[in-house]
Amino acid sequence: MNALSVWVDQEKAGILAREGRNLHVFDYLPEAVEPVSLTMPVRLQSWVTPELHPVFQMNLPEGALLEAIRKALAKIVGEDDLSILQATGGNQIGRNRFATVNSLVPAQTGDIENLDEILTYPDTRELFHELVNRYALRSGVSGVQPKILLDATRRGTVYSAGYIVKSWGSEYPCLAANEFFCMTAARIAGLAVPEFHLAENGGLFVMRRFDRTPEGAAIGFEDMCSLQGCGTNQKYASSYERAAKTLKHYVSAEHLPEARRQFFATLVLSAMLRNGDAHLKNFGVLYRSPRGPVTLAPVFDLVTTTAYLQHDVPALSLAGSKKWWPRKTYETFAVAHLALTVGEISEIIARMADAVMQTRQMLPGYIGDHPEFRGVGEAMAGIWETGVREMTR
Repeated sequence: MNALSVWVDQEKAGILAREGRNLHVFDYLPEAVEPVSLTMPVRLQSWVTPELHPVFQMNLPEGALLEAIRKALAKIVGEDDLSILQATGGNQIGRNRFATVNSLVPAQTGDIENLDEILTYPDTRELFHELVNRYALRSGVSGVQPKILLDATRRGTVYSAGYIVKSWGSEYPCLAANEFFCMTAARIAGLAVPEFHLAENGGLFVMRRFDRTPEGAAIGFEDMCSLQGCGTNQKYASSYERAAKTLKHYVSAEHLPEARRQFFATLVLSAMLRNGDAHLKNFGVLYRSPRGPVTLAPVFDLVTTTAYLQHDVPALSLAGSKKWWPRKTYETFAVAHLALTVGEISEIIARMADAVMQTRQMLPGYIGDHPEFRGVGEAMAGIWETGVREMTR
């Protein structure tokens, strides 16, 4: 695959082509109005990069999903990036879509699942394997954790919504429950989070897509890799100071104070939970149109990574290092780079600590009902106590 048409929702915006082995060119059509990225305004001059443009890299599958897609495509159209974008291009996170050059419209997924059946299915391992077979080629979503995109309805409702369904590999047992309780702490803390669910047997974590309106229209989403002009392989090669500058540059002025508070709260919560995966791809912005308001995306992908990787450290640097920093380092960062007051900082830290400890009280009951979670759950409980104590002393 050497060329694709790129669509912004339902409008064809331009042509993406690979020239030679190491040159990628994107040209807007003369009639294009909407840009494909906040970083790539509409212009006559081509956008040329050695690697695939960061905004187009953003949703390339990783890990198990990538391997499933490559296996399905290799003998048919190839396994290069453009071939993968063509295969998954009709169902992408955000507004961009991909299709062959002469396609009239990107292919859309038509199947609708029943969310209640997914959450109550007795053998979620078997179910997820089946869902991967059916939806891998319709899932333009990044992340190493096994996941797919699908549409589903809830019991008693008529309209469907988009969901991300996640499982895990053998190296990270009970990851769905881990993420569920970490996200529960964020919800209790009052942070903006999407609707999320844990399957009854703990085998799947399901999150409603936040890049769709209630009516199903696409909302623009760009992660901080795209906004900083970084490829996916550079998602750990940045700092929280630079992320704070990215917020200031792209988030609309009227939404910037709240974005800064949420960003700081997420960093504090990640420290308390020992989430070592708060990298550039796990922060992003939302917009209906680049000419309208740009806001910080809800919190997502929170996991206590040190339950599996005992010596894990934060994903990005702060004050020139990657470690679980003392409270003073966070306070200095918040004042210098996020313009937060001492009062705001103290309130956020206290609120995150209360939420973590409230959520911790839920773990023993879940362990009692799901003995397979005992090892991970008890590790999380101890890790959270340490994280809260070090942040609040």
